[in-house]
Amino acid sequence: MEKIHNEKIRNIAIIAHVDHGKTTLVDGMLKQSGTFRDNQAVDDRVMDSMDLERERGITIASKNCSVQWKGTKINIIDTPGHADFGGEVERGLKMVDGAILLVDASEGPLPQTRFVLKKALEARLKIIVLINKIDRKDARPQEVLNEVYNLFIDLDADDTQIEFPILYAIGREGIAQNTLTEKGESFAPLFDKIVEEVPPPSSDPANPFQMLVTNLGYSDYLGRLAIGRVFNGSAKKNDSLACIGRDGKPANLKVVNLQVYEGIRFKDVDQVDAGEIVILAGIENVEIGDTICTQSAPKALKRITVDEPTVSMKFMVNTSPLSGREGSLVQSRKILERLQKETLLNVALRVEPGDSADNFIVKGRGEFQMAILIETMRREGFEISVGRPQVITKEENGVKTEPIEHLFVDIGEDFTGIVTQKLAQRQGRMVNMVNHGSGRVRLEFSIPSRGLIGYRSEFLTDTKGTGLMNSYVTGYEPMRGEIKGRINGALVSDRAGESVTYALFHLEPHGVLFIEPGIPVHEGMIVGENSREQDLDVNPCKEKKLSNMRTTSKDEALTLTPVLPMTLERAIEFIRDDEQVEVTPKSIRIRKNILAGNMR
Repeated sequence: MEKIHNEKIRNIAIIAHVDHGKTTLVDGMLKQSGTFRDNQAVDDRVMDSMDLERERGITIASKNCSVQWKGTKINIIDTPGHADFGGEVERGLKMVDGAILLVDASEGPLPQTRFVLKKALEARLKIIVLINKIDRKDARPQEVLNEVYNLFIDLDADDTQIEFPILYAIGREGIAQNTLTEKGESFAPLFDKIVEEVPPPSSDPANPFQMLVTNLGYSDYLGRLAIGRVFNGSAKKNDSLACIGRDGKPANLKVVNLQVYEGIRFKDVDQVDAGEIVILAGIENVEIGDTICTQSAPKALKRITVDEPTVSMKFMVNTSPLSGREGSLVQSRKILERLQKETLLNVALRVEPGDSADNFIVKGRGEFQMAILIETMRREGFEISVGRPQVITKEENGVKTEPIEHLFVDIGEDFTGIVTQKLAQRQGRMVNMVNHGSGRVRLEFSIPSRGLIGYRSEFLTDTKGTGLMNSYVTGYEPMRGEIKGRINGALVSDRAGESVTYALFHLEPHGVLFIEPGIPVHEGMIVGENSREQDLDVNPCKEKKLSNMRTTSKDEALTLTPVLPMTLERAIEFIRDDEQVEVTPKSIRIRKNILAGNMR
């Protein structure tokens, strides 16, 4: 039987590297398609709904919205650009038939673009290339286009895929144009191109209703929401359907409510047809990857597969003497519930029991993904301790293998020496070097994932904050030998109390301090980095002995060197295997696993 096409709908994803203007583009599309009333107050970057996304200016969770154009509904999926959030990308691409590849007219296609584009080409999606920010002073659209062609060839695109339509845009001004010379007025050429080029969703009339769950939501009124795409058939409100989970057994359910996207909000509907992206309520136990289908002829769609996790981290109950003072959620049961809830919404994350009842092993795609999870939890009122990130190794034919990453570094020419030297110490091997003669160099390395743990902050220091680095996992290789961790020891507090200026002033010659005066400390807490190799027990609470002798000169006020505030990422990168980071809603402390000095 011939397939049916739903001409009224187009489903597209937007692929881009971090900071190439993806979320701004979606803003413009929503505004120009008449989604908002003329007098409606709208935030910039509407799609970045999490606080963390707004602060860091990155997309973490993939989100959906829709626009109307000349009678056609365009569903848009905004995907993250970081390889660490790859699980988000894979399920986003499952819902669409085409993708807009957004590339910065100056920076060109960067490594994370490559990661997502590879997934899109494998899924045989129709790609439209949009070269954005052509108004930049350093824009070089023609060269960037050649780089995009090279990237497609590099990713083994076939002849049909490499014949992609090209558009040029200034996302901020809401302009798209077909050529570089014409002057665009709106996003109309982009909307027209999407309707022309992206195939409408097709379905098989022989198959009954089938919907693949690609995202989950929660509503206080309707309970658990299953979000996904209808691949075949149609469903009505109050229909009796079934859900096929991982075990392949259908569980019956009744559709309480059906919604579709209208702009950035939901709209209730009575019936949904093939090709539509829907929000369905009426099911409690549902996972991402499940199929919702008819009870009479249950048939599962192919489950979403996600790349294996490469990094694991230990999450523990906070056992320090200061625990429970700043957070409201401290019990292991609450921590486990929260982590399990996260695995429901994030396919790339796994939680396993640890070696005792109050710790858990969380596995994911990178330390950045872990840091975002910890930061989200501390904002919700959790107190936890976390250990150093560990790389997940595999055994192949009796040989121990580890994940290897392809690292791209973009730095000023002056810093080439130091960066190459540092990466060589971490078992990195240079595979490519590009110099455009603009004063900046692009280097490529093959390096083990464990060599990159803790390198980011060092890299920023070495390049005076001007360097850019990105990487993605290429596969597993035999272990590359030893990588030295932190060379310096720690300054460890030997008692509980409150830090004092006098004591800290006399500790400064011993190394770099992490704390300021007036901070509560406990035994085993790390208050600084020693300038020597071994750990040093110190007393940060020591006050000046006052004598009863009067002197003509008063004590000069002691001034301390300003302390760089400890961030979560910096703390995770700093710790060794015998240390952990204590995270509470108000503070980030570093401590030894064993607090008592005589036990260490």
